[in-house]
Amino acid sequence: MSAVARALALAIADAARPRMLALMLLPAGAALLLWSLAAWAYWGAWTGWVAHVIAGSAVAQSGSSWGAWLSSSASALLVIVFLVPAVIVTALLVNEAVVMPLLLAYVRDRHYRHLQRKGFGTALGSLANAAVSAALFIVLWLATLPLWLTGIGALIAPLLNSAYLNMRVFRYDALAEHASAAEYAAIKHTARGRLYALGVAVSALYYVPGVNLVAPVVSTLAYTHFCLDALQRLRGSGVRT
Repeated sequence: MSAVARALALAIADAARPRMLALMLLPAGAALLLWSLAAWAYWGAWTGWVAHVIAGSAVAQSGSSWGAWLSSSASALLVIVFLVPAVIVTALLVNEAVVMPLLLAYVRDRHYRHLQRKGFGTALGSLANAAVSAALFIVLWLATLPLWLTGIGALIAPLLNSAYLNMRVFRYDALAEHASAAEYAAIKHTARGRLYALGVAVSALYYVPGVNLVAPVVSTLAYTHFCLDALQRLRGSGVRT
């Protein structure tokens, strides 16, 4: 079994345990509640602003039927396009602040109890990493919006962007308490492709209705298993870091 498949299998097994049920819905539930309330309060203002921007565009002013359709019908769709990354980032940050420490302790105590803690990371470093990752994710989301017009790009671009976000956030958090700075750098370098592949796998869960509610917790568990196992193997290999 590959390291990515093993991490996913262990994450799903851990997520199915009763003590995880209370945590699983918290990140996505909190994010959906927050942005649903915001949309309820500001939907008219948001769609009005977007419609105003569209109406002032060259396409809308061209007099074509395409421009008229954009002005009258596309504002709600565009607001939703911007709400999706907002929900994802919010769920990830809630997961980061509340759920991640609990899940990390659970996985460590159950599977990696004897792994020495060298602790290169800090709480401030984790928050800074999450903030930078979220900012990069939003930039990538906006930069790849034109690909949505290709059809298949609307499916692939969000998935790849979310994979990058998950990889950046969870690899740091999973290793911050146990790895040294040199070990963290080594795992980032040697497992870069697998870390991103795991990101693609867990990010796909965010786009499956129902399953997306537990995606942040499964992502956390999968990355924690993958990274701590990689650290354990690195130390067992005798490679000096």
